[in-house]
Amino acid sequence: MTSKARTLHFISPKKIEVREAALPSLREDYVLVETTRSVISAGTEMLVYRGQFPNIADMHDGVSSEMNYPLAYGYACVGRVVEIGKAVNGKWLGKLVFAFHPHSSSFIIHPSTLIPIPESLSDENACFLPNMETAVNLVQDGAPILGERVLIFGQGIVGLLTTSLLSEFPLEKLATADLYKLRRNASSEISGVTSFDSNILDFKSEPHVYTQEKFDLTFELSGSPAALNDAIELTTFSGRIIVGSWYGEKRAEIDLGGTFHRSRIRLISSQVSSISPELSGRWDKTRRFDVAWKALERIKPEKWVTHRFPIEEADKAYQLLDENPQETLQVIFEYGKNI
Repeated sequence: MTSKARTLHFISPKKIEVREAALPSLREDYVLVETTRSVISAGTEMLVYRGQFPNIADMHDGVSSEMNYPLAYGYACVGRVVEIGKAVNGKWLGKLVFAFHPHSSSFIIHPSTLIPIPESLSDENACFLPNMETAVNLVQDGAPILGERVLIFGQGIVGLLTTSLLSEFPLEKLATADLYKLRRNASSEISGVTSFDSNILDFKSEPHVYTQEKFDLTFELSGSPAALNDAIELTTFSGRIIVGSWYGEKRAEIDLGGTFHRSRIRLISSQVSSISPELSGRWDKTRRFDVAWKALERIKPEKWVTHRFPIEEADKAYQLLDENPQETLQVIFEYGKNI
């Protein structure tokens, strides 16, 4: 079986290496997974790539960890269990699984941390599980109401998935905004969605964006803290703004001195590592994963994969995302003979 693994490491800002190292011996209660695909989380990973992350961060599982270079990072691997320890249930052997694991061609892991992938899903669709879980969490935190007007800033993958889920609700209006034409086009293909260019100077005064009625519920998913100003201006009295972006160390001036003081607008931070206290008595992560799997079956987000790179060319993938994000939706790593 596989004796070495190729793992992506962030070495310093805008410098990465794919390092090959021997795998440890397989313990009796562990399994060996050979990765077929993993996806880049363009929001979080670009903060790491650019050196814009704080040195302490809440990881996906809610455990605070130090983040310092060199750093193996990533959290969306799909692969197949190719070897099991003698104490592991034989049902795991050969199973296609998902793991919250850094980009690596193979890894040894305890099966309790693996999530079996439904047979109805391809490995490419399954790679989107963390982003879909995030989208489910965002919608649950937003709690849209029948007939509301909803606006979403940012149509990267999380934005597109959130928009897709919201399109299933009986809303009065569902609008999105993004800087990039490719993302706006993908958003406009979702049923019932109107997408606008947030880069034009008169964006907020466009008659079909900013009517006499503002939005009841606004999602800020662009990754730009400055977008909060637009969100505040376009959200109605007593509306809600769900902030799903992780800004890292990026800063921007937020205008809270105008109408915001009297607006009773609620700014709600939303992060997938926890479940809203209002729901935690009835919901847990297992239930939320079940919802996310079913949503992946309906939406099939592999249609948004624009680029595929072998892991050995990871530097080209991050350079593309850094220098030409307008050309990408989802970038995937492939693992050669493991596919």
